[in-house]
Amino acid sequence: MEARVSEEAKATPGIAFGHTLRRIEKNKINNVWLAFRNSAAVALPLAVGLAFGNALGSVAVATGALNVSFADGTDPYGQRARRMLAWSVLGAVAVFVGSLAGIHPLAAVLVAMTWAFIAGMLIGISTRAGDLGLNTLVALIVFEARGVSTLEGAFYTGLLVLGGGLLQTLLAVLFWPVRRSAPERRVVGLVFLDLGREVDPNSDTAPSALSSPHTQEQEVLDALGRDHSVTAERFRLLFDQADRLRLSIYALKRLRDELGEGENQRSEAEGDAAADLDSLLALASRSLASAGNCLLSDSAAPDFPAQLKELQTLIEGAHTQKQVAAFPLANNIAAATDVLGGQLRLVMQLAEHVTPEGEAEYLKRELKQPFKLQLAGWLATLRANVHPQAAIFRHAVRLALCIGLGDMIERSISWERAYWLPMTIAVVLKPDFTATFSRGVLRLLGTLGGLALATVLYHLVPDSAFNELLLVGGFTFFLRWLGPANYGVLTIAISGLVVFLIAITGVSPADVITARGLNTAAGGILALIAYAMWPTWERTQVSEAMASMFDASRLYFRAVMRRLSSDDPDIRRTLDEARREWRRKRSSAEASVDRVSAEPGTPDSTRAGLDGMLASSHALVNAIMGLEAGTIETEVHTPGAALQTFANDVEFTLYYLAAALRGSPSASRNLPALREDHRRLVEARRNFADQDEYVSIETDRLTVSLNTLREQVTRYLGGGGK
Repeated sequence: MEARVSEEAKATPGIAFGHTLRRIEKNKINNVWLAFRNSAAVALPLAVGLAFGNALGSVAVATGALNVSFADGTDPYGQRARRMLAWSVLGAVAVFVGSLAGIHPLAAVLVAMTWAFIAGMLIGISTRAGDLGLNTLVALIVFEARGVSTLEGAFYTGLLVLGGGLLQTLLAVLFWPVRRSAPERRVVGLVFLDLGREVDPNSDTAPSALSSPHTQEQEVLDALGRDHSVTAERFRLLFDQADRLRLSIYALKRLRDELGEGENQRSEAEGDAAADLDSLLALASRSLASAGNCLLSDSAAPDFPAQLKELQTLIEGAHTQKQVAAFPLANNIAAATDVLGGQLRLVMQLAEHVTPEGEAEYLKRELKQPFKLQLAGWLATLRANVHPQAAIFRHAVRLALCIGLGDMIERSISWERAYWLPMTIAVVLKPDFTATFSRGVLRLLGTLGGLALATVLYHLVPDSAFNELLLVGGFTFFLRWLGPANYGVLTIAISGLVVFLIAITGVSPADVITARGLNTAAGGILALIAYAMWPTWERTQVSEAMASMFDASRLYFRAVMRRLSSDDPDIRRTLDEARREWRRKRSSAEASVDRVSAEPGTPDSTRAGLDGMLASSHALVNAIMGLEAGTIETEVHTPGAALQTFANDVEFTLYYLAAALRGSPSASRNLPALREDHRRLVEARRNFADQDEYVSIETDRLTVSLNTLREQVTRYLGGGGK
């Protein structure tokens, strides 16, 4: 998850907006090998074209390779290949359509507007889909400006662009035959290394099952959904165990805290148990680090035998203490130690080879949704967004109208390379204020910086085809290496790249620099004016984002309560999915609050209210996580009537708080008295087993956080939040 904007940055929208402009997202910096292969795929066709005297054709191939480079990544090879092939084919189609339509002005404008509308709507499906729509829209605009008068010419132009995309794809999957699982192995290995650091008892950071997966982790999980080989199931099991390990360690740390510190606060038996738990947590940290290193190196871990022996000794010690029963928590500690021990053993086995357990689990797995159902889901998402008040629909309409206007302006003026005007509109316009204006400002500043750099290089570097080729490769490398971390850096690199890419066709860089600067400035200013005239404010969307997070919290809580009474594998899978869905919704809500904070005119009270709700919702779900962690330690049983009443009222409260945020006028009134429910639950504690004491503790935390959340929602809505 991206780091949240600091409290100081949120104090005023100007500071928050400035933070957005300056922010370098280090987690988005690509590895050097990816940047190198992307730049090689762009430079190689140019070298061949220059050698055979066909610079124009080689630029078309290089353009295809450049476009598809944005689809490259470090995710599993199969997923990467499918995505890059789709970008290659659809990019070639866009070039073919644009080349044909470009010779007919009216057709060109209508085609561009239609394509822009579709591209805008694709954002509603996913970020990847939106990127594909934007990429093909830019290709369409560029090749409409060129225009090819014959069907054959348009076909061959599209074929050249397709060839560049296929070359880029080939380099991206070059090592697939010899390193089939390398991307998955690397990502899962890093997950366990990070978890080992979290588990370290010397660390001040408690492990949390609620942190959002990094982009690369999510890409691997998505790819595994399509792969049902035994190897894929091995990695999927390792991902699942990482989540379960966090919960088990959370439970053990809670038990360790209950034992207290110092000899004056505990008995000798409790002191021995505390020391054993410290040793167990330290062992878990070392074992997880060993598993991570084993996965990263694809070699056996020499420490595993000794760690397994130490683990068995600690488990036997916990059961000895249980038999002595010298203190109340002995049973809980023995049960939690057993669970963690089993999980660590499974991780060690899975890290080294495919285990019988993994194969058995593989046979139980259900197939993921077939493509027809995925397509139906995409269409349903698009239909849901076809509404005048939907942000995605408004963005699609705004983008289509602005592209049409820009295309008409391009065709009515005599500027050189005026197609950069509508192209700039396409890349600047986004659904929300912060992204649109930050990209607009960075586009203008980055273009000026890139053109200034290109001017300096033009005068310093001797004029030769070889030097131009080196400059194209160098700019592409920095574009793909550092560009994703900051849009301004990307714009600087792409501006310099375009200058020297066009120079290879024989056009003077000086002419390109002037045209690029003039058209980019005009397109960027037009996009900002259009957005200012018909904005889509994030403040109208943030309440829905928060409501969706509340819904996800409710479903996660429901899954935990079901887990209390059943150990069915289907329920465990439902619980895992509910926890992951909460992460996604939480991440979306945080991003929405960040965007609201950067919008002008957002009152400080609104920002404070939203931040307070985020904090309380996190405390709420940490309490739910505590309940889930408790289920690991105890046997399945039927919850009592008091607990069931409490659970129903928690769900009722979350449902109506979400409804209130969506505009229901009386949804937040007459909500259940959760504190009274909890009092009755505590009175019924005599019906609890000893190991169920955690229910009283976690439901008290849940009551406090949910009651606080209820008050915050009421204040937020009373203050004008919508």
